[in-house]
Amino acid sequence: MLAVEGLTVVRGQNTVVENVSFKICAGTDTAIVGPNGAGKSTLVQAILGILPHQSGQVQVLGTPLSTTGWLPMGCRQHIAYLPQNFLVDRRIPVTVGELVGLGWGGREWEIPWLKLPQRRRAVHQALARVNASHLYHQSIGHLSGGEIKRVLLAYCLVFPRRLLILDEAPAGLDVRGEADFYDLLYQLKREEDWAILQISHDLDMVRRHCDQVLCLNRRLLCQGTPDVALAPETLALAYGTEFVQYRHTH
Repeated sequence: MLAVEGLTVVRGQNTVVENVSFKICAGTDTAIVGPNGAGKSTLVQAILGILPHQSGQVQVLGTPLSTTGWLPMGCRQHIAYLPQNFLVDRRIPVTVGELVGLGWGGREWEIPWLKLPQRRRAVHQALARVNASHLYHQSIGHLSGGEIKRVLLAYCLVFPRRLLILDEAPAGLDVRGEADFYDLLYQLKREEDWAILQISHDLDMVRRHCDQVLCLNRRLLCQGTPDVALAPETLALAYGTEFVQYRHTH
């Protein structure tokens, strides 16, 4: 689903990501962990083509990403990205149904005869699957944090996606809201056979749910199963010995 080889990203005078390589297969969940400033978000943005990369290769669904971030629409529409913060001007009169419907847009360009009722049906079905049908006519400016996360998952469902990339997607939710988000996410992952790449600071969640962990601090310090990549010696390299002692004590 995703192959990264020797990826290096420079921002200004600083090498933020250096020579990173890994692969992701269908139906798996891969977490990127590391301290603040380790280059996690930069890595994700380079994979998405939001930031250019200086060297290395990225292949998404078998299609190479150019150094400037160009990826064919036929490939790009199979990827969904959930940012850490979904910032929106609450004065913009956009409803939930309209926002989720934007996820269908690529298909309309490729199949000109597709009718609006089909898109509307797909939006309703996607919202129903995340238990948010009642929000269809609601303005996005009036949504709670948990409702926004559900609507973004519906956006992912309205068109068949194959790869989901999440940048601390549950950020801003309370403990109950975060648990509900992950319950829903992994239910949908099983149903859709999504490949997931996610940035997370929740190491307990990573241990429970993820198949592969990338421990990053500018360079890839370790990759493997949670038992391997989250071993105390690896965490000490990434976060420092004080972090490991703190987690062990508590």
